[in-house]
Amino acid sequence: MRAIPRFSRGICGVSWAVANRNFHVHLVSDSTGETVSSVARACLVQYEGIFVQEHVWSLVRTKGQMEKVMQAVERDRGPVLYTLVDPELRDQVRDSCRSLQLPCVGVLDQAMSVLGLHFHSKSEQWPGRQHQLDEGYFDRIDAMHYTLAHDDGQSTHDLDDADVILVGPSRTSKTPTCVYLANRGVRAANVPLVPLVPPPAELETATRPLVVGLITDPERLVQIRVNRLRLLQQDTESEYTDMERVQSEIQDARRLYARRKWATIDVTRRSIEETAAAIMQMLATRRARKQETL
Repeated sequence: MRAIPRFSRGICGVSWAVANRNFHVHLVSDSTGETVSSVARACLVQYEGIFVQEHVWSLVRTKGQMEKVMQAVERDRGPVLYTLVDPELRDQVRDSCRSLQLPCVGVLDQAMSVLGLHFHSKSEQWPGRQHQLDEGYFDRIDAMHYTLAHDDGQSTHDLDDADVILVGPSRTSKTPTCVYLANRGVRAANVPLVPLVPPPAELETATRPLVVGLITDPERLVQIRVNRLRLLQQDTESEYTDMERVQSEIQDARRLYARRKWATIDVTRRSIEETAAAIMQMLATRRARKQETL
């Protein structure tokens, strides 16, 4: 069992000095805490102007551990969100929060209840079952190995083994999107488009993967590149950040995608998760179409 304090804010630039806008939230899990943390983040971003200190309590599997958690909740008062499969631990959390007059939410309880009623079945009490070493786990590991080996145009000889290939100018979020997809079991490669350098022949001849071209607003791309060079303490005045050059890069990319009839995603206002979700949907549609032709 461990507590990981973490800070979330509803809007950038809000100071801790703002009175009555600072809160504690306790996230309790009998496993890694990833699920309850994801739910909490999805909710907290909807509230502007607040700072939240998240206390992540993971691997809580005994009554003694839960007592220590609840002592911390009493000290740093705030709502409790939990994912617990043991009914006794769930009752312990609810009873303690009731006595402290604090809200308490089992983020999976309603979903599990609805599914149980529909399936006419009772769920197994197995903490962390979603992390078991099953076939899906090893598929994700394999996908991650492939993705890391095929980042930024590396190892183009077996591009046709990818599930998806992302293509785009430098700093259009190809690598983080590929890593996100790999965590979902998708073998993702990415190939950068470099001015005056033709794409590798293996990209042109690949037939198995879904190829997706990424574009973005030129002004936004220049800003990202300048910030990147500043972090690297390099000169920010170059062709790499020249507006006319960047506009030309985007236009050339659009022409390439149109000529090859590749799917195109504008990532200007998309998060990595949103881009990956769109690609996953494309993959699902593609597979469905293939199934229809069998």
